[in-house]
Amino acid sequence: MTALRWLDRPGDQGVTWGVPWPRGAVAPGTPFALSDDAGREVPVQSWVSATWPDGSVKWSAHAAGAGPAAREYRLEPGREPAAPPTPVTVTREAGALVVATGVVTWTVGESGATLAREIARDGREIARDVRLVSLRQAGPTPDEGAAPPRERRTGLVERVTVEQDGPVRAVLRLDGRHGDWLPFTVRLYFHAGAEDVRITHTFVWDGDPERDFLAGLGLSADVVMRDEPHDRHVRLAGPDGFLTEAVRGLTGLRLDPGERVRRDQVAGLPCGEIAPEVASRLHLVPAWNDYTLDQSSADGFTLRKRTGEGHSWVTIPSGTRSAGYGYVGGVSGGLGFGLRDFWRLHPTRLDVRNAATGLATATVWLWSPSAPAMDLRFYHDGMGQDTFEEQLEGLEITYEDYEPGFGDPRGIARTHELTLRALAATPPAADLAAFAAAMNEPALLTATPARLREAGVLGVWELPDRSTPARAEIEDRLDFLFDLYVREREQRRWYGFWDYGDVMHTYDPDRHTWRYDVGGYAWDNSELSPDLWLWLQYLRTGRADVFRFAEAMTRHTGEVDVYHLGRWKGLGSRHNVQHWGCSCKQVRISNAAYRRFHHYLTADERSGDLMDELSAPEETFTAVDPQRKVREDVYTPDPSALSVGLGTDWGSLAAAWLTRWERHGDERARDRLLGTMADIAAMPRRFLTGEARMDLATGRFDTSVDKISISHLSSLFGLPEICAELIALVDVPGFEDAWLEYCRLYLATPEEQEAEVGRRLGGISLIQAHSRLTAYAAARTGDARLAAWAWRKFGRDEGDQLNTNPLQRQEKWELTTVDGPSVLAPVREAPFVSTNSAAQYALAAIHNLALIGEHLDGGERREEAGPAGR
Repeated sequence: MTALRWLDRPGDQGVTWGVPWPRGAVAPGTPFALSDDAGREVPVQSWVSATWPDGSVKWSAHAAGAGPAAREYRLEPGREPAAPPTPVTVTREAGALVVATGVVTWTVGESGATLAREIARDGREIARDVRLVSLRQAGPTPDEGAAPPRERRTGLVERVTVEQDGPVRAVLRLDGRHGDWLPFTVRLYFHAGAEDVRITHTFVWDGDPERDFLAGLGLSADVVMRDEPHDRHVRLAGPDGFLTEAVRGLTGLRLDPGERVRRDQVAGLPCGEIAPEVASRLHLVPAWNDYTLDQSSADGFTLRKRTGEGHSWVTIPSGTRSAGYGYVGGVSGGLGFGLRDFWRLHPTRLDVRNAATGLATATVWLWSPSAPAMDLRFYHDGMGQDTFEEQLEGLEITYEDYEPGFGDPRGIARTHELTLRALAATPPAADLAAFAAAMNEPALLTATPARLREAGVLGVWELPDRSTPARAEIEDRLDFLFDLYVREREQRRWYGFWDYGDVMHTYDPDRHTWRYDVGGYAWDNSELSPDLWLWLQYLRTGRADVFRFAEAMTRHTGEVDVYHLGRWKGLGSRHNVQHWGCSCKQVRISNAAYRRFHHYLTADERSGDLMDELSAPEETFTAVDPQRKVREDVYTPDPSALSVGLGTDWGSLAAAWLTRWERHGDERARDRLLGTMADIAAMPRRFLTGEARMDLATGRFDTSVDKISISHLSSLFGLPEICAELIALVDVPGFEDAWLEYCRLYLATPEEQEAEVGRRLGGISLIQAHSRLTAYAAARTGDARLAAWAWRKFGRDEGDQLNTNPLQRQEKWELTTVDGPSVLAPVREAPFVSTNSAAQYALAAIHNLALIGEHLDGGERREEAGPAGR
């Protein structure tokens, strides 16, 4: 039995979540039952999302329907679930799919220009023609003068797939294109008893950045307006409350319609009998037809309305950050609509049009038509870097790995989460606020960190422990680093359509800003695995704020930093001023290890799509050679002899194969995973070889190469995590010894390296990050002296300071406030911390605490010259 609690806020419109199970604990085909903290049975729908090698359930996914939320729940395997009183159903009628939750009914055509033909509640039509709209502009928006003409398109659905059909949860997947470009995938999520339907929209950019400019992208629905104009209402969310207006207002008039009338209209209730002197003059009170809320930045939105096209807009008092939710309808029903992270994903917009007519239109704009058209051209002209030699020189000065034609956005993607709610009446302000909150922080049930740890999933970690001063200091520093991420995102405004979810790479203490404009020092793009440390920190702590930050990063790095079609499909882009700008296209960025956490904890289908895109990740190596600019040998990508690095490359391949195997039982992925593990063990120099040639047809490495090649980056993109997981998961003879050899020798003294392999190892760097390798070897061998060496390397190093994390050289971690003419506004900074050094420190700390925590105090006191005694 597993106890479940809400991540942050409870939900009453249905919830979907995941739970891990220890190996062998739950057999395949086992049913699950759910009950609340009062012992009442709660209907639940369950499915398996991953299995252990023995076939037992590793991760299960579950869905509960709408209803009053309990504080806690209990999930019990081996007992049949209760059936929902009114199940969600999916039926085919006259060429359409009809999905009924028991409260609302959606009619979805199997192809065509709508996502839904009709939304009805209790048999009454609320909205129709839910559709995707876009604006394509022939050129960039000029600084001055008229913009090029825009062409309006309606998204065309080409295929509908029923992914789940109840009884508690139903999911429809709709695939199509925004006209003749921008392929999209939309999912509609229905839960039994719910009035709210969640929508995810993913589009892939496939335009030419030199001539295609997206000037608007949105979702529209037509809302049936049956009531008199004074009983029709528009609600648009501000930072806290809502713009609360009637299409024809009865407050503030020279003549009083009556206190009850005024009060009821503001509350969204029927106005009823209006004072005669006002009722006889209603035709002289303007009816406001159109409303717009425009969020142009993370710091401000504007509001305006007009009586109709051809008349001027009237400005409404505006605000800072809209919650991104709205309503249009009347006392007999209407539509709630909104976009999650509305202000964070600016420029965004909410529109209401034709509210004074019989059919209003609500539009949620993912890219506001008021903003300049989306411009994805590369940010500089190349500066003469036409050869590899010139490009490597550029790398020396700006850290940017430039190559002509490689700063191409074609193939990147973005996912948005929206909601449409069919309502029987205009909702009270408190309900609207609750709807907006539920949209922005979707309900999620979770197991406790202790229960997650008990299952033995997702790598090396333990629960926080402050039982000694040394442990407490490390935990405090982990909190400090997470707070740094949160604070910097806010004070530096790391928000926007393409940017939200990422962090900057390195700080510029001279300008008191991040190096947003300096080549490869700008956006981080998963460099040194911040994704991993954030998710591990969530698993350890169960903190909702850590989860939400990690979730946003996963949404960004999995979509924007990775190519989903075209010549680099399956590869990601290294850090750059633009997320797609670097010529280094690698699987270390598209790494499935970064997505698994989100998918397994939430059962999110889109995260599953991202991992499914890597079903054959080795095939990406035919697209581009990651080492092409620095090779000294003659090599071109060859399917029979692909060059695969045994660090960042193989670690990412292994994560993708493992995920494919455990999610789908894919034997091809299993064989390539286990086969390459055996091949690494069979190589004369094993992991120290650095690189191997793979035959794409067989998925096996050439084991004859006898050389040593070390890279300081090999182990910093998930390799330690995936190796530890694999060693615990399967027994491949020689593989553990191969990995332990690498872990022992990387930070060994030069004398010890020479004694074991005949030479000193070059390429040794990032000492603190690699201390977790030493810790792993210490834990697996039981070597206390090696554990002490790991703690020493984690805390300080007497060698080349360029090889250490700046955090090792900082005795006191504290913030400095900077004010004055050198900054736009006062900032609090910790210039000794980059997001990279934070990720290095955090991952090393989490691993070391979990692996050799009992040696911490002794390790700090030891002064051995090296990890002797092995």
